[in-house]
Amino acid sequence: MNKKSLMRSLPVIPNLVWGIIFIVLPLVFVLYYAFTDFDGNFTFANIIGLSDYAQTFLLSVSMSVIATVICVLVAYPMAYFISKAGPQKGKILLFLVLIPMWINLLIRTYSMMAILDDEGFLNSILTALHMGTVRIVGTKGAVIFGIVYDFFPYMVLPIYTVMSKLDKSLIEASSDLGCSKIQTLFRVILPLTKSGIISGVTMVFVPSISTFYISQKLGGGTFDLIGDTIERQFSNPTTYNIGAAISLVMMVLILLSLFIMNKFAGDDTDEAKGGMMP
Repeated sequence: MNKKSLMRSLPVIPNLVWGIIFIVLPLVFVLYYAFTDFDGNFTFANIIGLSDYAQTFLLSVSMSVIATVICVLVAYPMAYFISKAGPQKGKILLFLVLIPMWINLLIRTYSMMAILDDEGFLNSILTALHMGTVRIVGTKGAVIFGIVYDFFPYMVLPIYTVMSKLDKSLIEASSDLGCSKIQTLFRVILPLTKSGIISGVTMVFVPSISTFYISQKLGGGTFDLIGDTIERQFSNPTTYNIGAAISLVMMVLILLSLFIMNKFAGDDTDEAKGGMMP
């Protein structure tokens, strides 16, 4: 390698070293522990034994899907409203949505506990109004609410980014071609903003399916999600192998979901132009 080629390669070296240390090596360790027993012998027993955690996998996926769908249903009209509010108002509204991201996730989750706990702020108000109390913390609904609250800005931001760049002439053209507002929404706006929805779904679904702190605090230890199970397995050196096997399956599920979502991305602009004809 000559000096010129070496100089061109130098900027890549830090990224390469970073990727090897923090991406490749952890994956190698996960693969090693997933297919070995406590004594280091090769085995498929860890993978086969994951059938015992089928209910946990199913519960984690279902709750993550529910939380992601809620985020989409709430974030989409909000992003649309912000994009239509004008440059100045839009910046202020987007700033208000993104403020929670400045606060550590642990603190945000603790604040939800303070509000939703049996003796928290919400029940204090209900008691003062002589309306009794409600048990929220320790339920699946509380965990879903916590996931939505913590990851909601990650859904709004990509959808808003795409909506703010919409070609207004396409919307005007759909109206000129006889499309109603509902038809314009489903035939033009939705296809044009599908990439933002997919990005938002990825940014919410991936962390929510592997979360453990939210479920531990707002779930009250009444049930386990897959993140809780992995965290518990890695807290004991004798169960590293089971934890690695669960982590490996989790990575496969996440990669599979990303592959499926990318397949739905397609060419949004062509789809929208093709859908304007009534």
